Amino acid sequence: QVQLVESGGGLAQPGGSLRLSCAASGNIFSANAVGWYRQAPGKQRELVAVITSSGSPNYADSVRGRFTISRDNAKNTGYLQMNSLQPEDTAVYTCAVGPLVSIVSGTAENLGQGTQVTVSS
Repeated sequence: QVQLVESGGGLAQPGGSLRLSCAASGNIFSANAVGWYRQAPGKQRELVAVITSSGSPNYADSVRGRFTISRDNAKNTGYLQMNSLQPEDTAVYTCAVGPLVSIVSGTAENLGQGTQVTVSS
């Protein structure tokens, strides 16, 4: 069983930045994609970014140009750098590790516990 531990959430001012981390146990990390979802109260979960096992990133239109997803296979850790944060970015952010198709379809089995990101002045 893979465990994913997230860190880095918190409170940011509009225009500010935060970096989320997702540390994975086990030995499946490097062979799989890493994704970040977010869910705001009353809204559906949204896949905001995904990076393939070979390092190719993709972003939702809502965050493209502001967020950067990356991975460090040596550390079994994925990252989400969030810049130019806006109040509408406020949500619980959850990482996932698994086959790309499972992350894109929302059926990934390996999920983190979620970390709260709040953007407010």
